[in-house]
Amino acid sequence: MSKRALVSVSNKNELVAFVARLVRSGFEIVSTGGTAKTLRGSGISVVDVAQVTGCPEIFDGRVKTLHPKIHGGLLARRDHKSDQQQARDNQIEMIDLVVANLYPFRETVARPDVRLEEAIENIDVGGPALIRAAAKNFQFVTVVVDPSDYNWVAGELETHGAVSREQRFHLARKAFAYTADYDAHIASYLFGYSDLQEQPAHQLPMLLALQADKVMDLRYGENPHQRGALYRHKGAERLRTVATAEQLQGKELSFNNYLDLEAAWKLVQEFDRPACAILKHNNPCGVAEAGSAVEAYRRALTTDPISAFGSVIGFNREVDADTAEELAKLFVEAIIAPGYLEKARRRLGEKRNLRLMRIEASELKPFPWDIKSIQGGLLVQDWDRFYLKENDLKVMSRRAPTTQEIHDLLFAWHVCKHVKSNAIVFVSEGVTVGIGAGQMSRVDSVRLASQKATRPLAGAVMASDAFFPFRDGIDEAAKVGIAAAIEPGGSVRDAEVIQAADEHNIALVFTGVRHFRH
Repeated sequence: MSKRALVSVSNKNELVAFVARLVRSGFEIVSTGGTAKTLRGSGISVVDVAQVTGCPEIFDGRVKTLHPKIHGGLLARRDHKSDQQQARDNQIEMIDLVVANLYPFRETVARPDVRLEEAIENIDVGGPALIRAAAKNFQFVTVVVDPSDYNWVAGELETHGAVSREQRFHLARKAFAYTADYDAHIASYLFGYSDLQEQPAHQLPMLLALQADKVMDLRYGENPHQRGALYRHKGAERLRTVATAEQLQGKELSFNNYLDLEAAWKLVQEFDRPACAILKHNNPCGVAEAGSAVEAYRRALTTDPISAFGSVIGFNREVDADTAEELAKLFVEAIIAPGYLEKARRRLGEKRNLRLMRIEASELKPFPWDIKSIQGGLLVQDWDRFYLKENDLKVMSRRAPTTQEIHDLLFAWHVCKHVKSNAIVFVSEGVTVGIGAGQMSRVDSVRLASQKATRPLAGAVMASDAFFPFRDGIDEAAKVGIAAAIEPGGSVRDAEVIQAADEHNIALVFTGVRHFRH
């Protein structure tokens, strides 16, 4: 008995070789439009869908496969006598395999100049119907939507003459996930429009439709009694994110490792010069920038060498041999960097349990929203991407900061953005010298940062992620010799805070922006 395959794809990567193998396995090929043209151009015999349906492609290709002779051939149950009799009565031939993928809607709407009309034209209708019909009838029909499956599917057909029921079920699940993600992307995009006359509204979508693939199970969640897994958003495979980073060596990553790696990577991206961030429990315990990665690491380590034990470390530069030699002296859980030179790999490879993560460069935009879960729902916000520059600073005190103090104030501010609130960061000459994180009182964070300092603080600067509600934070900072401070401003007691700064000869600047991190 002859077998029939329907092939209709937008993504034609690796298609010709796959279909040629289908033909050799005894399949007759039915195809549409551009796909048929591509196959014929490669010497493959193709039956046009119009020959099967008796109806030409109409409405500029909007209607091709939406016909009973196509969907009957997909949905008819081979083990139902009535289905088969009706198929014979209506001259419907069975379709055994579908190869389909959809119009490039996601890629179209990713262009900044796309108009709504063009987006609408790239909504596939017939393709999802084909895929869903074939997937629903997986007991008898094989559906292939992913070119990465072409090779093994062809191999199964060549070796066994068929794809097994279990494999068809696997392919059907992938197919339903594919169409679900496609529809979700369309819905999310359209809900971004406030009406038909405007460009997409600058607002969070009214509908948030998400889909993510499980990448791996983790040993456990935050604690051993909790299950954990890593999922990756659809379409994120090529983004420069921790979820797509490559693990080069070491034990499997834990739930908490991923949280710290994400925090470390985001922090070092704040700086143009070589920078290092040492994190523990999702808070930095040392951050520095310098002329090289090794010097940035050495300086960062001086902030809190005790807390650095068992830490996660991030770099915004390749790790070289000198840096690896220094890192090898400390017990570290994981390191993330853009790369590792060969000598560094060999040296760090001696620490077999050390997890090394490499994160590739990418020009693609990251996932647009920061999402946190609560029971029964999600909290969604834009990522905190505000980057403070010198001309954003507003001097509030009588004394203006010096050039060095401005540099350190900006550095401290960028670090403070990544410290759990209430956050206080002391900095001197491009290195953190004291960090107070996660306290219920801002003045307690100042005291904690002072207590954690490993060297005198005279002449250092201070950053606060939100305004000082009282002058006591400035008074406490003055006791240890802080020379300049940066904060958002906006308190009803700003005047008192400014007065305290003037009394202590502290240069005080406001940013007008806060950086809470909970």
